Amino acid sequence: MAKSNELTAPLTAGISYEQLTQHWPVFETQILALLDTLDLADKALFCDHVALRVNSITSADALREAFSRVGNIISDNIINGRTILIIELDTPLTLGQFRIDCIELPYPSDKVYPQEGWEHIELVIESMAEDCQTLSQDLLTLCPTLKPLLQPTPSTPEVSPYQGIKVKMSSPKGDKERLANPTIAFKHDNVCIKVHSHGIKAVIASEQQT
Repeated sequence: MAKSNELTAPLTAGISYEQLTQHWPVFETQILALLDTLDLADKALFCDHVALRVNSITSADALREAFSRVGNIISDNIINGRTILIIELDTPLTLGQFRIDCIELPYPSDKVYPQEGWEHIELVIESMAEDCQTLSQDLLTLCPTLKPLLQPTPSTPEVSPYQGIKVKMSSPKGDKERLANPTIAFKHDNVCIKVHSHGIKAVIASEQQT
């Protein structure tokens, strides 16, 4: 995991910065495999950030401090009742063809995750969609092979390569956001790829609008 400053003090609770660094190649391999399965690897999409999952405030606080040494917090917002930080890194992470310059660090909710650490990346497609239905149509235009996942029918069998992939559509919104940003998530095992119509920096900029 690329970083501009060396972190010498180990973190004391939960998932640590060092563990995240060590696990990045595994996460990269899993995400690239899911991208290939979804036929999204060659669509020239922009990856605007990668997200973590932690189960304790202690872990979140420790990671906040660690990432603040290698980047800057550009958003501290409440989404669905919990704090979510967006940290812009001094040196972007590399994941396949992507250069990812932002990390999403959500503080824990009541949900306990089976695995802490890297959880998903978020991709931006060229779309003006303000709802999940329109975003789904735009994504199908870009990648028609996703129809069995985005428009399933009772007669559509769950066949490979999509077996085990779960789809969730949502429209999360921060308390200060003014920009609709519907999201389609494709989850397989412990990793997830989300697709939305606006990059995280555009969403953050909308927080400043009156």
